[in-house]
Amino acid sequence: MSRKAIAKKRLIHLKHGVRHIRLLRKPFQIIRANFRAYLIINAILYGLVFTGMVAAMLFPNLSATRVAILEDNGTADLVRSLFNNPWLFALTILGVNVMTGALRIVLPSLLVPFTGIAIFAYKAFTLGLAMAPSTKVMAVALIPHSLTILIEFQAYALLMFGAYILGRSWVRPATIDARNHRQGYVRGLQQLGWLSLATLPLFIIGAIWEAFSLRYLVPPLTQWLL
Repeated sequence: MSRKAIAKKRLIHLKHGVRHIRLLRKPFQIIRANFRAYLIINAILYGLVFTGMVAAMLFPNLSATRVAILEDNGTADLVRSLFNNPWLFALTILGVNVMTGALRIVLPSLLVPFTGIAIFAYKAFTLGLAMAPSTKVMAVALIPHSLTILIEFQAYALLMFGAYILGRSWVRPATIDARNHRQGYVRGLQQLGWLSLATLPLFIIGAIWEAFSLRYLVPPLTQWLL
């Protein structure tokens, strides 16, 4: 290979590297510029999940009702059917999580400011009900699953954060240096797009960890601790 070809190849790799750095840097810049709002949304989201767990432990009927809903709508059967194939299980989890974020947070927020935040806030509470350690087995499962909650809900928090920025930019264009509501909407949408890209690695890592931890960590932990 000639020196010219090698130099051209290195230049292409350098351009790709710069592009990847920009993809990583931009979401962090948005977070840094709105750090207080980011912290508040995280506190609300994780607080609602924790509140749901506590409520389910204090009022067992809430947890039982949520489990019955999962049985009735086929979610529990789907999980059991995929349990022994962790890669397919992870792919299914990834699809469900991405669709949940898109349909419950992003899409409503594109139509009515801040709507997705309210919708997913309720969803977070109900997920807390479902994940509550209401039995000894579920308490053991929560040990590795706590990392799943941290990772996956951080992705949801970024989407909620993006929905907040979009709504604020739409309602108050001056906060993003826009001349009118239309320009504010477009600029807010761009920032939501950057934050949405940042959620993909989190959703992927969370889905793989959830599938493999439930398949390979929970059973031995259950035998060891119970």
